[in-house]
Amino acid sequence: MTPPRRNVELKARDADPAATLSRALALGASDEGVVHQRDTYFGHARGRIKLREQLDPAGRAHLITYQRPDAVEARTSAYRLAEVPDPAALREALDAALGTIVVVDKRRHLLLFENVRIHLDDVEGLGTFVELEGVAPADSDLTREHALVGRLRIELGLDEPVPGSYSDLLLDGPQALLAAAEAVMRNAYAGYSDFRVGAALRTPSGAIHVGANVENAAYPQGQCAEASAIGAMVAAGEQEVSAVAVVAEKLDVCPPCGGCRQRLSEFASAATPVYLGRPGGPLQATTMGELLPLAFDEGALG
Repeated sequence: MTPPRRNVELKARDADPAATLSRALALGASDEGVVHQRDTYFGHARGRIKLREQLDPAGRAHLITYQRPDAVEARTSAYRLAEVPDPAALREALDAALGTIVVVDKRRHLLLFENVRIHLDDVEGLGTFVELEGVAPADSDLTREHALVGRLRIELGLDEPVPGSYSDLLLDGPQALLAAAEAVMRNAYAGYSDFRVGAALRTPSGAIHVGANVENAAYPQGQCAEASAIGAMVAAGEQEVSAVAVVAEKLDVCPPCGGCRQRLSEFASAATPVYLGRPGGPLQATTMGELLPLAFDEGALG
């Protein structure tokens, strides 16, 4: 596994890849050719983990773990790489242990401009994009990388940046969270009420943390699914919620109870989306502000 690395990334849709290629070459970027990549994303507790395979005769593969906020503007990504000699065996093992979330299949035309990698990507199911990746040395304060990425954004005439990753775009936020909440709901400990609930929280790093309700013979000692998910998130080292999903076995739409609305508001903003329903079925989208318009927060403590 490599030491921690950082880069500055920006992604935008590309309506005319040929024109973008011409502009990049005119700037002096070197053409490194086209590669066919398959990224398989697995379940995770913190950040993101994917197996990247080069689908060419060389067949190189790397396991990549990284954390990166889902922001529109250029954002910093921290990552590690480990070369994988037998990707098929590792893919099977990780799928069995963690579950496969999504597979991103893309053809990537790679160009290099100073320390910025210019990716002209054709992503199956999504279309064409430009991705800029300013690779930073260990001692960089990222000023130069942000400046180069900003310059290339202008020189290449890129459209508005796209937040999130290709995996996020393929998954569709509500459906991915609802599926995670439904899966964990089946593990609920609800022998007294027989009312199973699952909750899933997405954080800015892209991680999804889940929890199910846990009941107790002394009823007040039970714990709601949302509280369990918050505990898992904090235990994993994260303290900010960017989206919430709640699924119940016996209700098509199950809103959080009043106590859990307050619990969630501790880590979410009023604009944080909340998805209630089932994957592929009924869906009610709301926000934390709509669920709890007068939340008690730290400002009330004086």
